[in-house]
Amino acid sequence: MSKIKVAVAGCTGRMGRNLLECIAQSDDLVLHAALDHGSSKCIGQDSSAYGGAEGVLVSADVEAALRGADVLIDFTRPEGTMLHLDVCQRLGVAMVVGTTGLNAQQKAALGSAAQKIGIVFAPNMSVGVNLVFKLLETASRVLAEGYDIEIVEAHHRHKVDAPSGTALGMGEVIARTLGRDLEKCAVYGREGHTGERDPSTIGFATVRGGDIVGDHTVLFAGIGERVEITHKASSRATFALGALRAARFLKANKAGLYDMQDVLNLK
Repeated sequence: MSKIKVAVAGCTGRMGRNLLECIAQSDDLVLHAALDHGSSKCIGQDSSAYGGAEGVLVSADVEAALRGADVLIDFTRPEGTMLHLDVCQRLGVAMVVGTTGLNAQQKAALGSAAQKIGIVFAPNMSVGVNLVFKLLETASRVLAEGYDIEIVEAHHRHKVDAPSGTALGMGEVIARTLGRDLEKCAVYGREGHTGERDPSTIGFATVRGGDIVGDHTVLFAGIGERVEITHKASSRATFALGALRAARFLKANKAGLYDMQDVLNLK
C-alpha cells in the first residue's frame, strides 16, 4: 500500500518539528513537503535539520510544494492558514488544521472549502483532550443546575492568543450541551467590584508562563462539592500524533468538514 504524502506548514516551529519527527517514525506516512514563511532563514535548508526526511528542502513556494501531496497539516497563524486553504482547494489537497485564533469569517471559509476537499479542523488534536470534550458533554448534562462552571488554562510564555482554542472549544461543548450561546455567557476576566457571580455564565481564566505545553481544567463548583475534569500535556508529540491520525482519516474519507470527534469515532 502506498504511503500517505504529507506536507507540513510551519515546519521549523515547535509544533512543526514534532510533526516532522512523528512522520519520520511512522510506517504509513511520508514527508512530501516542508513549508515555512518567506522571510524564514531556514528556506532552502534540508528538512532533516529539523527532524524531517533527508532530501526534502524547506520551501516558501506553497503551490509548488503542495503539488502531488495528499494532505497538508497546518498549525500556523490564521493568515497563513487562509493562504494555504486557497492553494489546497485549487490543487485538491486535504487539510488538517490545528491553527487557533480563527475568526468567524475564517471558520466559514473552512466550511466553504470543505465542499471540495476534506478538512479536519480542531482546536486541539490530542486524543486525550478530545476524550475530555466527550466527558464534558456528560458532565454538563448531569451538572446542569446548581453548579458554576469555570475553565482554567495554562500555556507557555510564547503563546499569542488567549484563551486557548482548546479552552474555547471546551466552553463551546458545555454551552451547546446546556443550550446557551457562549458569546453571550462567557466571562473572560474579573477585576474590581464584580458583584455576585451570574450562575448562567461560563468563566475563563488564563495563565501564561515558562514552557507549559498545555494544561486545561474545567471546574463544576456546586454546594458542598466540586467536580474537576483536567487534561495536562507534557509533550507536543501528543498533538502531532493526533494530527497524523486525522491525516489517515482524510485519506479514507471524502470532502467535508470534520473534527477530531469524527476521527476518533466519538460521535
